[in-house]
Amino acid sequence: MALKEYQLTVPLLTSIVAAVLGSLQIGYHTGNINAPARVIEEFFNVTWRSRHNQSIPDHSLTFLWSLSVSIKDFGALLGSLGVKGLADTFGRRNAILIVNALSVVGASLMFMSKVTASFEVLIVGRLIFGLFCGLVMSLNPLYIQGVSPTNLRGAFATLNQVSFASGILLGMVVGLETVLGTEKYWSLMLSLSLIPATLQYMSLPFCPESPRYLFINRGKEKEAEAALRRLRGNPEMVTKEMEEMREEAAHSETGVTVREFLRKRRYRQPIILVLIINLGSQLSGFNAIINYSTKMFAQSNFDEAKYLTLGVGAVNVAFTIVAFFLVERAGRRKLLLAGFLSLALCNLLMTITYSIMAIVPDIRNMQVLVIFFLISAYEVGPGPISWFIAAELFDQSARPIAMAFTSMLNWGGKFLLALLFPPLLNMCGAYVYLLFMCMALIAFTYTMFRLPETKGRTFDDIAAEFRGAEGIPLHNKTTFNTFT
Repeated sequence: MALKEYQLTVPLLTSIVAAVLGSLQIGYHTGNINAPARVIEEFFNVTWRSRHNQSIPDHSLTFLWSLSVSIKDFGALLGSLGVKGLADTFGRRNAILIVNALSVVGASLMFMSKVTASFEVLIVGRLIFGLFCGLVMSLNPLYIQGVSPTNLRGAFATLNQVSFASGILLGMVVGLETVLGTEKYWSLMLSLSLIPATLQYMSLPFCPESPRYLFINRGKEKEAEAALRRLRGNPEMVTKEMEEMREEAAHSETGVTVREFLRKRRYRQPIILVLIINLGSQLSGFNAIINYSTKMFAQSNFDEAKYLTLGVGAVNVAFTIVAFFLVERAGRRKLLLAGFLSLALCNLLMTITYSIMAIVPDIRNMQVLVIFFLISAYEVGPGPISWFIAAELFDQSARPIAMAFTSMLNWGGKFLLALLFPPLLNMCGAYVYLLFMCMALIAFTYTMFRLPETKGRTFDDIAAEFRGAEGIPLHNKTTFNTFT
């Protein structure tokens, strides 16, 4: 198709790329911490010995390392609480620029931890960076969907996940002992996210604010129209989208509170959908693989487990790119259904292969393939879509609260899984994957019966469907009953 049909302009592409530099930073600090674990633990030990004239006890070292890894997800959970306030007060673009300062401070503290000989500084740095994670992974979809044309809204929102997955792979590579994951350079390795943070400060201020925020939230019609002209470069599209925003503004309320968000009947079904889709995504086994894949491969007697983990990262990136091309063709609903069903099947196969590993050692090769397939199933559908689906299901006034809710569910799920997976694996063995299978099946079932397709539909059209939930059943464009 011609570029004109896709409405691609330099300001639009620059805005998207500048925004997703934030998710690149988050992915980088997700992937760079595991490979140099032994080197950083030795730093903890040396620091402890210099203070107490003895080596750090094993249980204290385990606790401090677990805290260092998981504190980022806990910080993200807390950061999610600030999404609505920042997005509504300062705007989508400016809010991203404000929270980018948290990334700069966090990365700087991680770098300074070695210089100051303080593991506490490292932990505080990870916590502050976690606050950035919780905020930006919700602010990005808000901004991206606010500046994107309807026919590219899902694809551009998926680029947020592409950038996140690319950051994970980059972090895995840079964290290797043959690169920067060494005793000499590990603190430098932790500070490299300052590069994309700086690039974001150099590019995003020159990008337009979300026209929807300017018009619907601030009532600045002329400024919104000017922003649209820069983003679209097509007077006909500007006129059409301005009319769509007028219709949406006519149906939008101002200042929806958290209490109203939870009590209004029009939001009830979208809230449950967001809850089920996000928990199904986070508790589907993907995060267990990402966090513990090196250990899994080592236990399966693979000599170079860390390089198989790089394979996991590469598959992760490859299939987020596949999702980018599919999301506007196949639609959100089909990709979610295919993804959740495939995840359920993969977890069943993980249970089988894990159970008979001792009897049939060669089954380990099959397990690697299952892991790769699980990663691909997650990233083609549930992974990227779970992060932005709330922005499509809610109207403009409720959208920031919905994205904060999404962020809390995602980061809360990551934090709980990082905390509970090792003891669950010890307690349940191979059967822990059956728990993941059940979560994927629940998400598949609810999505199949309740989620309307949002591909190619205006925000007001989608919101109207849920407004109808307060009265009569509606049928969406795929001809199934959404509310029964």
